[in-house]
Amino acid sequence: MAKKSTTLRDIANKLDIDVSTVSKALKNHPKISDDTITKVNRVADELNYHPNNIAASLVKGKSNLLGVMVPHIDENFFASAIRGIENVAKNGGYHVAIFQSNDQKEDEKRNLDIMYRMKVDGIIASHAMQADTFDHYQNVIKQGIPLILFDRYNDTVNSDVVAIDDFKGAYEAVSHLIKQGCEKIAHMAGTLDVQIYSERFRGYKKALKDNKLIFDDSLVIESDLTLEDGRNLASHFLDKIDGIDAIFTSNDYAALGAIQVLKEHNLCIPDDVAIVGFSNENFTSFVTPTVTSVKQHSRKMGQVAAQLFLDQIPSAQESSSTIPVQKRILSPELIIRESSLKKDCS
Repeated sequence: MAKKSTTLRDIANKLDIDVSTVSKALKNHPKISDDTITKVNRVADELNYHPNNIAASLVKGKSNLLGVMVPHIDENFFASAIRGIENVAKNGGYHVAIFQSNDQKEDEKRNLDIMYRMKVDGIIASHAMQADTFDHYQNVIKQGIPLILFDRYNDTVNSDVVAIDDFKGAYEAVSHLIKQGCEKIAHMAGTLDVQIYSERFRGYKKALKDNKLIFDDSLVIESDLTLEDGRNLASHFLDKIDGIDAIFTSNDYAALGAIQVLKEHNLCIPDDVAIVGFSNENFTSFVTPTVTSVKQHSRKMGQVAAQLFLDQIPSAQESSSTIPVQKRILSPELIIRESSLKKDCS
């Protein structure tokens, strides 16, 4: 049998006072004596009473809860973004409820349903890799809930957006490899239906074109960009294609998998094959060789997303059509390390 939650009436019955008196005492109402307030709080502690914040939010029309959903909480990029969101939200008087989609659309939809039941005042999300339609996000907007998409977004969703210039980040990464003398650059791409990965692919192609290198579609393979994907794709490139001298990956985990395979083949990084990743995960500065990567300023991204949410609150009672949609694009930063700087490996 499920344990019954303690109510205000339970406290009132134990003290033989009115429910309204208990409610006022728990709020330190000035008309309630200090003695009564002390007794009520003591009994509330004894009975393990917790206020029903969801019920209270129905009365107030506000929960002071901000829902945040990311694909994977354990990735440094998303963990850092969450820290940025929490810092700004806390200063604005909001608590943060965190969800992860595991990159699955159904998990994403289920999480949104839970947020609705929690009566969150807003939602900040980075959509799942497997999300192929976005009606569930459009529904958030239709319900009048402020929505901010960060990092991964889709132009079909009429929401605020915070992202980096993925095209620029990829363009600079590949241009750097070309300046190091690389001519046959493979690309481990993410799912190209996801906007950020299509932009990184576009930056890769443009850098090749601007440097008069021929684009070869056999050098581009889509994947989920896990460490194991990086290992498998690196093995494929080494076994099937001659002359690969660089690999640009759309995240750092795939880059790490590629580095492992290159080492197992006794290849020198970067003189035999140079590597550049994307996201600047913490491990990129600790592994050997250290990994060149594109820094996405994830904490700032989270801070900007949270501020966009707070900026929408005064307009929450207005029609959503009166609130201008904002798109904040941050500039990436190429962090150059050992994996791409050509040198003598002897």
